[in-house]
Amino acid sequence: MSADQTVQAVQKVDPAVRVSTNGKPPTTSDAFGQFSAKASSWVGSKWAFLAAVLVIAGWAATGPLFHYSDTWQLVINTGTTIITFIMVFLIQNTQNRDARAINLKLDELIHSIDKAEDEMMDIESLSDEELNELHRRYEAIRAECMTRAQRTKS
Repeated sequence: MSADQTVQAVQKVDPAVRVSTNGKPPTTSDAFGQFSAKASSWVGSKWAFLAAVLVIAGWAATGPLFHYSDTWQLVINTGTTIITFIMVFLIQNTQNRDARAINLKLDELIHSIDKAEDEMMDIESLSDEELNELHRRYEAIRAECMTRAQRTKS
């Protein structure tokens, strides 16, 4: 299936879906998505790690000045808790978007291979029990392939 045919098929299912045909992904106006992608990229950099180390070093260096008081300890505890709380949501947003993109790419690969079973598309929405059943099915196929390989070697 060509790229144009894929675009037409996707737009038949949902005309609101924006699909690029120029090789570049369509831009989004989702401000939070853009912010979280940039923030996740930055906090995963060596510069963010260096900034965190410098903040901790600065805090530790001020310990004698504040006589290692409870307030001095509360400052770092509160700061790190707030940052961690915010980062959980930013990172989760980025991971959700990445997982969705990977699943869509895999769906496209499955769809483009004539012999592939289309039933594997969108399996991330199945229950754990259904996923376990699929796993058992493919384990049995793998075991059969290994048995055949053993027979051909003998």
